[in-house]
Formats: sequence, C-alpha cells, structure tokens
Amino acid sequence: MQTPILRQQGAGCVPGFSASKRRCSRPQQHQAVSCRAQKGQQVSAAAAVEAPVQQSVGLNEEELPDPNAAEDFALTLPDMSKTVLGVILGGGAGSRLYPLTKKRAKPAVPLGANYRLIDIPVSNCINSNVNKIYVLTQFNSASLNRHLSQAYNANVGGYTARGFVEVLAASQRTESKAWFQGTADAVRQYLWLFDAAIRDGVEDFLILSGDHLYRMNYQDFVHRHRMSNADITVAALPCNEKQASAFGLMKIDDHGKILEFAEKPNGDALKAMQVDTTVLGLDPARAAQEPYIASMGIYVLKASAIRQLLNESFPDANDFGSEVIPGAQAMGKHIQAYLFDGYWEDIGTIEAFYSSNLALTDHPNPAF
Repeated sequence: MQTPILRQQGAGCVPGFSASKRRCSRPQQHQAVSCRAQKGQQVSAAAAVEAPVQQSVGLNEEELPDPNAAEDFALTLPDMSKTVLGVILGGGAGSRLYPLTKKRAKPAVPLGANYRLIDIPVSNCINSNVNKIYVLTQFNSASLNRHLSQAYNANVGGYTARGFVEVLAASQRTESKAWFQGTADAVRQYLWLFDAAIRDGVEDFLILSGDHLYRMNYQDFVHRHRMSNADITVAALPCNEKQASAFGLMKIDDHGKILEFAEKPNGDALKAMQVDTTVLGLDPARAAQEPYIASMGIYVLKASAIRQLLNESFPDANDFGSEVIPGAQAMGKHIQAYLFDGYWEDIGTIEAFYSSNLALTDHPNPAF
C-alpha cells in the first residue's frame, strides 16, 4: 500500500485564498502573518492537485496577475510534467539530528508518524505537476531507498506523464574516487544523466532540500522564473535580525533582482544586508520587523546554464548557496528572488524535529 501524498491546501498568500502561519528557523519563534495553512489531507498520487499560488516578487506590477482571477491565472501556469526536472538533495551526515540519523539519512527521518521528511518535497513536486524527480543520497540511504520504492509507483503523475521518483546514490567513478563533496558537486557528478532529460525537453532544474518542512507551489515559482527570464531564481523568505544571522542573506533591487549575497553575516555585515521589504509586498509594520531576505536553499536554474556553471565557470565549487549562486551573480548572471511567505521550518536539529512533530497536533489547525 502506498504512502499517501500530502495534498496542498491554502498555503498561498494571495488575497482571496486561505492563509498560513510561518516559522523561520526557530521552533519557539512562531509568528502569525496574513496567511493560514490548512491541515494536510491524505490522497493518492493520482489525486494530487495543484496548490494555490504563492506571493512572489521580481516583476513589474503590470506583469503580475490579478489575484482575484485565480482560476484564470492557474490556466497560465506552465505544464511542468515534461519541462522541469526535480532534484532533491539528500543532505549530509545529519550529525545534529543524531541519534535519529544513526542508521538512516536525514530525509528518511519520520515525520507525523506516517511520513518521512522526504515526502514533503516529493509531495510538493507531485502537487505542482513536477513528475520527474531524482533524490541524491550519500549517507545511510538504505531505509530511504526502501521507503521511496514502496511509497511511489513507477507512473508518478499518471501513465502518460512517464513520471518517477528515483534515488541516485553517491558512487565512485573511474575518473574519480571522491564521494559527493557538497550540493553542487552532487549535481555535477550526475550531469551526464541529466543531459538525457534535457534532450527529452527539460528546460529548468528545480533544486530542493530534503529536510525542510513547508508547502510550496513550484508551478508559480517556475512561472515567475520564466517570466523574468532569469538564469537562476532563488526562493527567499523575510526574517528578522535574530533569525537572519543563521541564513545566507540577499540584497535585491526594486524588481527583485539579486544584487548581493552574504553567508550568515554578523555585526556590521549583517546590518549592511537590510533591505526595504515593502518592495516585496510586505506592509510597513512587517517590513520594519523583517528587514532581511533569507535564502531557503531552493533554486530554479535554466538547463542551459547549469552545465556552464558547474563544469566551466565553477568546476571546483562544492556548494550552491555559498559558491555557485554568489559566483554566478558576480559574473553577471541574472539571478532573481521569489518571495515565499508561508510556513517553513528547517528540520536540522533534535529540537526542531521535536517541536515540528508536536506542532502537528495543534488544534484546530496545525501551522503546517
């Protein structure tokens, strides 16, 4: 029997839709904003549906859809079943989650009794009509492999979609005995396989983390990426000063184009990364409380750019967030920000794991 897919409901922040609460990084820092997420329902993969659109930035006002015409806007979203490849990064050794990761990979850590962390990005993909999904793993991947093979059939998205959820484990090669050295290196080592997907029509790569708890409509994410004609689009969320020092931060212009990156800055360097978040659509009160834009570690990259960046421009770079993305911006690539203003939690510690599981019992509606 297959593990149910988490059906997305009301995670968007567009006027007229139900809204959600968002937590940024710290379980005890639970902020109420103008959105509320409904409790996830369980449906089969065949019944997975599109989620309502998320609030985003990076486009001129006249280019944005009328939020009151959500049904019409849904018709403009791209069919991503054949043009987007989902790549979920299995993460490192998960030392901060030990002993939960003693015999399993981080994405295989249980969530809400019936699920694993990997079910979050996979369900987001299926709900967003991203049906071709690779999961890159390296540490203790046996239980993760077993779960994915039992939970998702060979026809994700329907028979004609030719979808799949497939594990790609780190392996030694004839030209190199090295394992994955980081997020970018993991993708680089499998570019030879991804080339086949590009030949079959894939236009964009959706790079995801396997240990985050959130609901997101990737269709709108990719739609904004394509409308802005960006080489790379980075999902970002607003946060306050206390939260900001734990993230990679970005500065943007009035159209959402990223101008500068700073990885976990402190002191004066942190102050220098403040932006006017009213340009992202936040009201003045929230903008005053959350004057920083943090990267979520979720990216869309043009297929035409990913090989150039990983093999030619940055052949020795190991990490997307700290090396490839800032380097691409420095060399003049168009990098855009996309605002996600829903619930998000990094399940990277025992405390975050405990609090997130406990929060699923909140009455009447859990934040997630």
